[in-house]
Amino acid sequence: MQPATSSAFQLPANLSAKADPKLIADDERHFAAIGASLEQSIGDLTGRLEAARKAPGGQGQAAMDRDQEIHRLTARLRALRRFGLDLCLGRTVSADGTETVYIGRLGLTDGDGRRLLLDWRSPAAEPFFGATHADPMGLASRRRYRWTRGRIADYWEEVFTAEGLQGNAALDDQSAFIASLGADRSERMRDVLGTIQADQDAVIRAGSRGALVVDGGPGTGKTVVALHRAAYLLYSDPRVGHHRGGVLVVGPHQPYLAYVADVLPSLGEEGVQTCTVRDLLPEGAAAVEEPDPEVARLKSTARMATAIEPAIGLYERPPKQGTDVETHWGEVKVTAREWADAFAAVAHGTPHNEAREQIWEELAAIILDKLDEDEVSEDLLRRSLRANREFTATLNRSWPLIEPNDLVGDLWTVPDYLRMCAPWLTEAEVAKLQRAEAQAWTTADLPLLDAAGQRLGDPETGRRMRREAAEEASQREVIDRVVEDLLEAEYDNEGAMIMLHGNDLQAALINEDAMPAIDPDLLAGPFAHVVVDEAQELTDAEWQMLLRRCPSRSFTVVGDRAQARHGFTESWRERLKRIGLERIELASLTINYRTPEEVMAEAEQVIRAALPDANVPTSIRSSGVPVEHGSTADLDAILDAWLAEHAEGTACVIGTEPAAGAFEAAFDAASRIRRLTPELSKGLEFDLVVLIDPDGFGDGVEGAVDRYVAMTRATQRLVVLTGG
Repeated sequence: MQPATSSAFQLPANLSAKADPKLIADDERHFAAIGASLEQSIGDLTGRLEAARKAPGGQGQAAMDRDQEIHRLTARLRALRRFGLDLCLGRTVSADGTETVYIGRLGLTDGDGRRLLLDWRSPAAEPFFGATHADPMGLASRRRYRWTRGRIADYWEEVFTAEGLQGNAALDDQSAFIASLGADRSERMRDVLGTIQADQDAVIRAGSRGALVVDGGPGTGKTVVALHRAAYLLYSDPRVGHHRGGVLVVGPHQPYLAYVADVLPSLGEEGVQTCTVRDLLPEGAAAVEEPDPEVARLKSTARMATAIEPAIGLYERPPKQGTDVETHWGEVKVTAREWADAFAAVAHGTPHNEAREQIWEELAAIILDKLDEDEVSEDLLRRSLRANREFTATLNRSWPLIEPNDLVGDLWTVPDYLRMCAPWLTEAEVAKLQRAEAQAWTTADLPLLDAAGQRLGDPETGRRMRREAAEEASQREVIDRVVEDLLEAEYDNEGAMIMLHGNDLQAALINEDAMPAIDPDLLAGPFAHVVVDEAQELTDAEWQMLLRRCPSRSFTVVGDRAQARHGFTESWRERLKRIGLERIELASLTINYRTPEEVMAEAEQVIRAALPDANVPTSIRSSGVPVEHGSTADLDAILDAWLAEHAEGTACVIGTEPAAGAFEAAFDAASRIRRLTPELSKGLEFDLVVLIDPDGFGDGVEGAVDRYVAMTRATQRLVVLTGG
C-alpha cells in the first residue's frame, strides 16, 4: 500500500503542467486521508479476521455464519491490500462547485465516518460514468486517473461548464483516454473500470428482470459491460445477491475464461462462477466436436430433449401382479393397485432416482398398515424389507436406478428405443443418430446428458439418505444411553433433565460432521442471474442447459449476430423467444474502442462481403499503421522484430494450424506470443495479430466470420501473411 506521506502523483516530464499544485493539491490532501484510513482499516480487518478464525466453529447455521463472515472479511482485506490508493478511480465536482466526490472500487470512510470513497456501483456514482456534454447530470467537471504501479501517471479532466474551460492544463478532450485504448495488452484483460463510457454504463446499470441483450460488434466493450454488470447487480440488486443464488458467467472457451479471470475479483466479487457450456457436465472435459454436421443439427434442437421424458417413463411402470412380501410377523400381500398407488404418491417434480426412496417409504407404510402395530417394530420391519431380495428385486425392475449416461447412450445404440422416444424423427434420421460406441460423447450430446441428469437426479441420493439416517439413528442411540445413565445417577438438576429429554437439544447434539459428505456441484444452480458471452454461438439445446439453471429467467445476453460462425438469420428477440425467454430488452453498442480505423476498414470489407447488413461498429481512434501484407516465410522475422521493439504487450498468430511447421521456433522464443485458431481467439485482444493464410479459414459465412473475428483482435497492428 502507498504510504500516506508520499505523493500519489508521479507524472512524466512532458506532463509537468498537470503537476501544478493548483490542480492537484486537493487531490494530494484527499489521498493522504485515504492512505491513513486504509492503514487503519487493514489493521482493524486483520484483527477481526484473526478473532473470527479463532472463534469456535459451531455447527449448522452458526458454522455457516462464521464461514461467511471469514469469507467477507478476507475478501475485503484482500481488495484493500491489493489496490491501496489506486482504489480511487476519479472524482466529480458538482455544478455549483460545493461538492467534490471521489469514486472508488469500494466504499471507504475514515474513523469519523467521513466518506472518502464512494463505491462505483452506488446510484450517487452514476454521473461519474454517465455524464456527457449533452447531459452533464449535475456535474461541473469529471477527473479520471491513470494509475501505474500505485502512482498516478496521468489524469484528464472533462469540464461541462463554460467557466471551467479556461486555463486548465488537465483538459485534453479525452485524448488521454483515447491514447490509453492503444496501450500494451497483457495475458489478462486490463483494468478499464476508470474508463467506462456513458453508453456502456447505461447497460451496466440496467435492471435485472428478464433478458437484456447487449448487441455490439468487435471492440465495443461487450465483455467489459457484461462482467461489470455482474458485479453491479450483485451489489445493488437484492434479487441477485449471493444469498439468492448469485451469478454464473458463461464464456465461449478456456482461453477466454483465463483472459477475464481477474476482472470480477478486481471488482471485489470473488464468488461468481465462470465456465464454458462444456464445463457444466463432467463429460464435457473429454467430449469432442460432433464430426457429422447433420447429427449435430438434429441434436442441437430443443425438441430432442423432450425424448428424455418418455425414455425415463419406460422405466416407471408398477407391477401388473400383486407381490407376496415375507416379514418377521407373517406374509403380507401388496396388490397391483397398491403398487400403482405407491408410484403415484411421488411428489411432482421429484427426480426419478430420488423418487425411488419415496416409493419405498410409501410401500413400507402400506405393509405396516396391514400388520398389528402393537406387535410390529417399525425399525425392524424396515430393515427386514431392505433385506428381502424378492421385494427389492421387484422394485428394482419396476423403478430402477438409472445413470444419465446409460439412458442417453441407449438412445444412440438402440434404434427402436430412439424411435419410441422421439417419434418425430424419420427412419433415416434415426439411423443417422446411431453409433457403434454408446458413450463416445461429443459436445452435441451434452445438452441431452444434462436434461437426463436433471430429470433422473443422483442415483446415490437414496443410498446417501439411508446412510445419513443410519448415522443419525446411531448417534441418537448413544445420546439416549447417556441421558438414561444421567437419570439413573439421579443427577440433581431438574431443568437439565427436562432439556435432555427434549428433541431440539438432542438434535443439536448430533454431530453433523460425521454425516456422509459430498462435494457440491457449484455449476448446478439455481443461479439468480446468468451472463452469456458470445451468445450468438449457442444452440437451442445449449440454451436449455442454461435455462434449467436460472429459474428467474434473468439473463445478460452478450453477442454479435455478425460473429455467428454458423449464421444468425433471426433477430435477437425471435431467437430468445423461441428458446423460452419472454421479457427481452435490447441494448446496442456501436463504438469500437479497441480496433484502429486502419484495421477496421479492411475487416468491414471482409464481413460485408458475406453479411451486407452486419452491425459493424465505428472505430474512434487511428493507429497510423496500415494493415501489412506479406509471405508466411516472413513470420519469424516479423515476430523477432516486434519482440525487440516491444518490451511489453502480447502478440497472437492466428491460423487453422498455427502450431505447425517452421513457426515453432518463434513461439518458443517468447511467452508473450500466443497461437490460436480463429474460433479460440474470439473474445480476446492482442497488440499484434498475424493472420496465416486467412483465405484457408473456409468458405461462406463461417470462413468470413473467422477472418473478421481474427482481424479485429488487433489493438495496434495487423499483419496478413499468405503463401509458402
